Amino acid sequence: MDREENNVKTGQNMQEIQENMEIKEQETKKTLRKEWMKMQIESRSENEEFARVTVAVFMSRMDPTLEEINDVKTAVSEAVTNCVIHGYGNGEGIIYIETGIEEDELSVWIRDEGRGIDNIEKAMEPMYTSDTSGERSGMGFSFMEAFMDRVEVESEPGRGTMVKMKKKIGR
Repeated sequence: MDREENNVKTGQNMQEIQENMEIKEQETKKTLRKEWMKMQIESRSENEEFARVTVAVFMSRMDPTLEEINDVKTAVSEAVTNCVIHGYGNGEGIIYIETGIEEDELSVWIRDEGRGIDNIEKAMEPMYTSDTSGERSGMGFSFMEAFMDRVEVESEPGRGTMVKMKKKIGR
C-alpha cells in the first residue's frame, strides 16, 4: 500500500501521523449514517420483552452505554405495553415497530391500529390512566419522556396510536 494513501508522508513524526489519523476519523464520522429496522409483532404481553431486546440489539451498533440501553428498553417496554393494554384491550392486533439510526440519534416508532386516544394531552399527564381495574399506574408516557430526549404521540380514535421517540446516543 502506498504511504501517501494513508496520509503518512516521509519525514512525519508520530504526533503528526496521529493527528492526521484523528482528522481522517472525524471526517469519516461526518458522513451520514442512516439505518432502519422494521418489524411487526402480535399484540401479546409476552412480545414486549422481544420488542425491547430487539431494539436494544439493533442500537448496539451505536456503542451505547448500559444506561442508554436500559433507558431505551424501558421506553420501548412502556410503549408496547400501551399498545397491548390500551390500544387493543388485550385483544388481537399487530404492533408495528420501526427503529432508525441517523448519525448519533436513535429513533423508535411504535404504532398500533387499536382504539386510539381521545385526549392525548390528558393521557400524557402523570398518573392518568384509562384503566378502570386499578392495576395500571398511569406512568407509561412519563417514563417514556424521562428516558428519551423527545416523545411525540399521534392518535386518532378508532384508528390507532403512534409513539415517536428519539434519543441521542454517546453524548
